[in-house]
Amino acid sequence: MIVVTGAAGFIASCLVSKLNKEGFNDIIAVDKFDIPDKERNLEGKSISQKVDRNNFFDWLDQNAKHVEFIFHLGARTDTAEFDYKLLNQLNLEYSKKIWQACIDNQIPLVYASSAATYGSGDEGYDDDHSRLDQLQPLNPYGVSKNEFDKWALAQEQKPFFWAGLKFFNVYGPNEYHKGRMASVVLHAYKQITKTGKMKLFRSHNPNFKDGEQLRDFVFVKDVIEVCYFLMNHRLDSAIYNLGSGKARTFFDLVSATFKALDKKADIGFIDTPEDIRDKYQYFTEANMTKLKSIGYSKPFTSLEEGVEDYVKNYLIENKTF
Repeated sequence: MIVVTGAAGFIASCLVSKLNKEGFNDIIAVDKFDIPDKERNLEGKSISQKVDRNNFFDWLDQNAKHVEFIFHLGARTDTAEFDYKLLNQLNLEYSKKIWQACIDNQIPLVYASSAATYGSGDEGYDDDHSRLDQLQPLNPYGVSKNEFDKWALAQEQKPFFWAGLKFFNVYGPNEYHKGRMASVVLHAYKQITKTGKMKLFRSHNPNFKDGEQLRDFVFVKDVIEVCYFLMNHRLDSAIYNLGSGKARTFFDLVSATFKALDKKADIGFIDTPEDIRDKYQYFTEANMTKLKSIGYSKPFTSLEEGVEDYVKNYLIENKTF
C-alpha cells in the first residue's frame, strides 16, 4: 500500500496518476472528500480505499504493517489564510503525527513543504538546513510550513528515510478546484477565452516593471517525477527545493498561454490587491543543486512546453491528468 494524503488535490492526484502508470494500484487516498470539484481528480484512477483525514490515524493503527510509503501532500494551502489555529492543526500538528507514525512503523516519508517559507527571498533560495531559522515567511501559511521543517530537523528520532519538498510555483492539470489559489496559467486561460485579454498585477516595487515580476514556475509533471524518484531512492534524507531552477516573468507565462491558444497577446495591468500587496514575492528561483547532487538527472520542462501541454491537452479539453 502507498498512502497519499491530500489525494484529491492538485499535486497529489497527479501523483496518484503517476503511481498508477508505474503499476502501483494499491493506493490509499486520504483527504476530506467534501469538495465535489476535487472528486473528479480521482475519477478513473486505481485506488484501494478512500480514508477521511480525520479517521486516518485510526486506519493506520490497523494497517501500518501493509504500508510501504507515505506521501504527505495534504495541507491547508491558502496563502491568504489567517486562521492560525487551523493552520497549526492541519499543517503542523497533523504532520507531526504522521512523522511519529512513520518512525513507529518504519515507513518512509515524503512531505510537502513550500517556497513560501523563503518569504521575500532576502535570505536567498538555498535549501540549506542551517538557514531555516533565518527565514521570514510573509504569510501564516509559509510560517506553518517553516515551523514544521524546523521541528522535523530538530527531532532526535526521524523516519529511516524522509524528504521535505519546497514546492515553488507549481502549475498544470487538476487544479480546477483551487479558485483564487490556482496558477496564473488557469486564470489566464479563463480570462483569455472569455475576453480575449489578460490582466496581470501591476508592480508596486520600483525594481520591477509591470509584468516582469519573476517566479520559478514548475510543471506538475516534473514535480511528480521527483516524488517518484525519491520513493525509489530512499537515501539522503533532507529538505529539498523543488522548482525548475529558472525564474521567468509573468509576462512570459501569459504570453505562452496566448500562444498555446493561438491568439495574439493582449496584456494589461491592475493593482495588486491590498490584502496581499505587502506579502507579495517579486522574485523566486530554486537552487536545485542539492536534489541534482543525489542523482536526480531528468531535465525540467520548459515554461513554453509546460504551458502548451497544459492548455492544449487539459484546459481546452476540460480533462484531468
